[in-house]
Amino acid sequence: MGFAEKQDLEGTARRSSRGRMPSGKPNPVDVYVGSRVLLRRTLLGLSQEKLGEAIGLTFQQVQKYERGANRIGASRLWDLSRVLDCPVSYFFEDMEDDVQAASPRNLTERTEEPEHKDSDPMTKRETLELVRAYYKITDPQVRRRIYELAKSLAAAEGAILEDG
Repeated sequence: MGFAEKQDLEGTARRSSRGRMPSGKPNPVDVYVGSRVLLRRTLLGLSQEKLGEAIGLTFQQVQKYERGANRIGASRLWDLSRVLDCPVSYFFEDMEDDVQAASPRNLTERTEEPEHKDSDPMTKRETLELVRAYYKITDPQVRRRIYELAKSLAAAEGAILEDG
């Protein structure tokens, strides 16, 4: 193998691992941004196929973005924010400190992966379905009553847990 071919192979290996954790897993920041794409798409009731069509991708590519397997570039993030009707900052909101610390900029300083928080209720399908059903209620008074009911049930649950 010649020098140029070896250089090309080394460059390809470097590019393919860029931004990944030392274990080869996707970077937690990319996984988080992808989960926010998934959350927003689901809240809007869009399929991966419809989102892909809107931004010129296949549903498989959208799927890879949502899993964090593929990194989302700035121009694609801009397109996603327009189609999903949210600011670009939405994709980074409420990011845990340990995920922020896994930024590719910090990868050379850190070798351990942060624990991923699976307990976030905003990532659960049940939450997404509840929010979608809530916004399908057209009568604002009924919607407000359901909101108040949910709040009072949560408060009562909290009081029971504190007393028990």
